[in-house]
Amino acid sequence: MSSMADGGDLVADDQSPAPGADVSAAVSPVQEAAPTGVRGRALALLIGLTFTVLVADVITKQLALSYLADREPLRLLGGAVYLTLTRNSGAAFSIGVGYTAIFPVIAVFVVTAIVLLARRLRSMPWAIAMGLILGGALGNLTDRVFRAPGVFVGHVVDFISVFDEAGRAFPIFNLADSALVCGVILAVLLELTGRRRDGVPVKAPDAVRHSDRGAD
Repeated sequence: MSSMADGGDLVADDQSPAPGADVSAAVSPVQEAAPTGVRGRALALLIGLTFTVLVADVITKQLALSYLADREPLRLLGGAVYLTLTRNSGAAFSIGVGYTAIFPVIAVFVVTAIVLLARRLRSMPWAIAMGLILGGALGNLTDRVFRAPGVFVGHVVDFISVFDEAGRAFPIFNLADSALVCGVILAVLLELTGRRRDGVPVKAPDAVRHSDRGAD
């Protein structure tokens, strides 16, 4: 743009950045709002999924206690699934029976780690993975704290058995176990495919080499 000076000469308005200035610092409000909006949606998905898994786990365990206690296993899908009530002092899928006091500590560590990692969360797939893991960990931690025989040594309610009514084909589990394992599998897949929690894709080595050559 040009403006007319008092003497009639044209004077250019100096609105362009000075040579060597950092133009990346000039970010529009729309550009600033975009990452914030993505982060908000990712956190909402994480919290919503965590709450859904936790509530569903608590409800299904209470139903199992109300309707499966002192009765024969309930056969479903032609024997592919059985509903049978049992109490587990170990970890997911009855792993580590006899080390009950250790698992609440592990669960608290997992919950704390996810809460800290969520501060940079901007990826929807990672929000799903972390929500499943957090919901599953909180579901079983609730049993450890509030169920018999005591605080932090409570036994987890399990009631789903596949292909055998007594868990001989596969350990008896619950909804929290399923969510936890599915979340871990999804997290591993996201790591292997280069998906980061902040939503920034990781460049493959070939792509990095090509970009370096182009810069040269």
